[in-house]
Amino acid sequence: MMHRRTLISGGFALAVVSFAAPRAQAALAPSALAPSTLSQAALPAGPIPGLSIAPEFYPTLVRVGAEFEPGSIHVLSSKHFLYLITARRQAIRYGVAVGRAELVWRGRAVVGRKAEWPSWRPTPEMIARNPAAYARHAGGMKGGPGNPLGARAIYLYAGGRDTAIRIHGTTEPNSIGRSVSNGCLRMVNDHVIDLYDRVAEGAPVFVY
Repeated sequence: MMHRRTLISGGFALAVVSFAAPRAQAALAPSALAPSTLSQAALPAGPIPGLSIAPEFYPTLVRVGAEFEPGSIHVLSSKHFLYLITARRQAIRYGVAVGRAELVWRGRAVVGRKAEWPSWRPTPEMIARNPAAYARHAGGMKGGPGNPLGARAIYLYAGGRDTAIRIHGTTEPNSIGRSVSNGCLRMVNDHVIDLYDRVAEGAPVFVY
């Protein structure tokens, strides 16, 4: 949840992702996908009572291009979809909320660490943008159901450093499918728990 100036160490990784984005968009775009013949039984059940997101934002098994590495994560920010590549040509697609227009993060990173019911501290940039909402939490907030990071957090690192961008749960699950965050990637708690259990530390992450 940090200003884009801190997001990627060095411009090369971001340039590579920007160059690759059109190809990834084509290979991962919803119109290019056919439903997988694999069973959906292992995915989190839906619909969830009280959740009003569109059906396509529930976890779904899909086919993808052969060029995507199993174990990697790919995010199409403009479509609000996150893909975990589970095998060659196969992925689980999840819905996400992404950053507002001026805060959308794009780049290449790795999963640096993971945490269950993580603590949270707003960045100085967040406090400066909206002190009424964030200044009172400058000292941090313990993990729990009321924490903005929700049930799980997956921390994205680049060049061995924390980017301050997380894939995380949320206390606002109906924001999934929208561009509303401070830069991080929000997921329904049940869905981020599923992703958390499947993705390994060190996994590559590409956000387009």
